[in-house]
Amino acid sequence: MKARVRRSVASNLPDFPWDSLTEAKAKAAAHPDGIVNLSVGTPVDPVAPVIRDALSAVADEPGYPTTHGTEALRAAAVGALERRYGITGLDETAILPAIGTKEMIAWLPSLLGLGAGDLVVIPELAYPTYEVGGLLAGTRLIRADGLNRLGPEGAALVFVNSPSNPTGKVLGLEHLRKVVDWARSRGAIVVSDECYLGLTWEGEALSILHPSVSDGDHTNLLAVHSLSKTSNLASYRAGFVTGDAELVADLLEVRKHSGMMLPLPIQSAMTAALNDDEHENIQREKYRARRDTLLAAVRGAGFTVDHSEAGLYLWATRGEECRATVDWFTERG
Repeated sequence: MKARVRRSVASNLPDFPWDSLTEAKAKAAAHPDGIVNLSVGTPVDPVAPVIRDALSAVADEPGYPTTHGTEALRAAAVGALERRYGITGLDETAILPAIGTKEMIAWLPSLLGLGAGDLVVIPELAYPTYEVGGLLAGTRLIRADGLNRLGPEGAALVFVNSPSNPTGKVLGLEHLRKVVDWARSRGAIVVSDECYLGLTWEGEALSILHPSVSDGDHTNLLAVHSLSKTSNLASYRAGFVTGDAELVADLLEVRKHSGMMLPLPIQSAMTAALNDDEHENIQREKYRARRDTLLAAVRGAGFTVDHSEAGLYLWATRGEECRATVDWFTERG
């Protein structure tokens, strides 16, 4: 009898991109003045006391948390989205906490029931997890910033990322409305990754759920939000998805069965973070000051910076192969 050969899921996934910088990071760390690590947007500032207090206040709660999150958390999310980004018309039941938004993005195609034969559209320059999500679900994938590239073919799901990671590009109102109209005409779901919406430096960035984009109709629209950067909660894995109440209810049911629940202390911390705008405003201005310093330095060193209207990165080039740029930075720590 022939032994069964196990199919490795990992073998179908791309190389983890940051692993390719391991050697460069080691060389930079050996610099006499140490390393200035510009490669990953990891928060370095303290977590605000109001958040830490909320975390510890429920540290003695022994019971299971709910997958849907507490009512207080969902109400805080609805309130924050309206105050900070002008998103109206959300039902509190349409808020679903996630164990970090990377996890949510990676599993969304699978959780939504997509599979072989379904087409998932991802941006041409993109956070690698959109591709991973399609691969895990076994869907077809296409990279396209303009939907005209798809021709008459429909899609099951379209990922939009504005402000973009890593380019910092912000999609305008007209572009977002075209995506929504196109998706509605074909019955496609639009998932908008809006994790950097709170770090916009130039112009205005809009949510896919903003009334000027959606006309107040959230059907087949989902927005993914994170507190990793705006509230320094990367280590907490604190995020959520919201939008179409029916889609969120479907996601909730699957996540209940599969144990995808956010720990209660993290839910409490998220609630405090979403109810408090002061700490977020302070953090934004810290990032703005650092961006101003780095932008001047990078341009002074002969780089061109494209897009970068928002987010934590500068999309910079000197018109050379990217690894030559990495080496240039590595030599300087």
